Amino acid sequence: MQQFQIRKDNFLTQRLVDATPAAKLDDGQIRLAIDAFSFTANNITYAAAGDQLGYWQFFPPLGEQSEGWGVIPVWGFADVIESRCSEIATGERLFGYFPPAHEVTMQPTRISAQHLVDGSAHRAALPAGYNSYSRVHNEPGYKPATEPERMLLWPLHITSFCIWDSLQDSQWHDAKQVIILSASSKTSIGLGYAMFKDDQAPATIGVTSARNSELVQQLGIYDSVVGYEQLQDIDPSVPTMIVDMSGNASMLNALHAHLGDHLRYCLRVGLTHWDETQTRLTVGSDRSSFFFAPGHIQKRMKDWGPQGFAERSQQFLRDAAAWSRRWLKTREVNGLQGLAEVYPAVCKGQLAADEGVIVTLGAATQKSN
Repeated sequence: MQQFQIRKDNFLTQRLVDATPAAKLDDGQIRLAIDAFSFTANNITYAAAGDQLGYWQFFPPLGEQSEGWGVIPVWGFADVIESRCSEIATGERLFGYFPPAHEVTMQPTRISAQHLVDGSAHRAALPAGYNSYSRVHNEPGYKPATEPERMLLWPLHITSFCIWDSLQDSQWHDAKQVIILSASSKTSIGLGYAMFKDDQAPATIGVTSARNSELVQQLGIYDSVVGYEQLQDIDPSVPTMIVDMSGNASMLNALHAHLGDHLRYCLRVGLTHWDETQTRLTVGSDRSSFFFAPGHIQKRMKDWGPQGFAERSQQFLRDAAAWSRRWLKTREVNGLQGLAEVYPAVCKGQLAADEGVIVTLGAATQKSN
């Protein structure tokens, strides 16, 4: 089998590693063949925050001479091909967090009709939301035809939902306008959609590049759209908060200087401009924080209960996915070699904003390895 890896100190350096077949399963373990997964700028965020938030720990790199190499987690579907767990049968299909590889071994725990948790020792201290898997054949209304949208949008729009809910909870930090940086990213679009549907939300300003400006305007969800070179056109007299999906500290500093004391808060979420993050941020920690969606999910599960969170978030996800069909295009690439070929464009942010990559492995690919 193979695994896709990148250098932790240089994301553009990649390799496909041929690993020896996994060892015999221990009691309670299952082996899964990964069928398909999405790959977006969100995955590059996982790499950029790999040390800070522990993303490198989910799936250790296989093969020899693995020092300095990392495995970027992906969201997708996999099928159980071998089981020594009495509650999980061969043929089960799971949705969740996987390595970009042909196979993975897991230790199911906390098994319910619709979910299980990977209890593997190396994942025990990692965020619970990333260790949970959906048993999709047991889901009411599960439709295989919607899998591409689920792979592409669920991990992004669940973050969009959590940001929107967090901003509501904080009363928008008393802001009257919200600047969303990297407005063409799918997480930004999800947030923009949530605020567009919310009559109580402040006005939104989507900031994007010239090449994405037409698409962002056509979405019709932002109250105004400006380019990165037009930041001075934003009214500095209005109490403002920033939701930063870009990770570009130079841009944040420029906005801070422009807005002055009218900058109420800056919520830093993504790193779509991961290669521009070395500049020191001038916004103080009293008006800035990094948003971690799994932490917010855990908070709301305590507030609303797991079922309450699921009902509220899933309704939003369904509505946002249905709306996204108007503009989202899917590009399917075959196998890990296909991922290797498209990876540089994703890493450099060169894919069209309305395009999403799905990597398919499937049975034919599995057998060839």
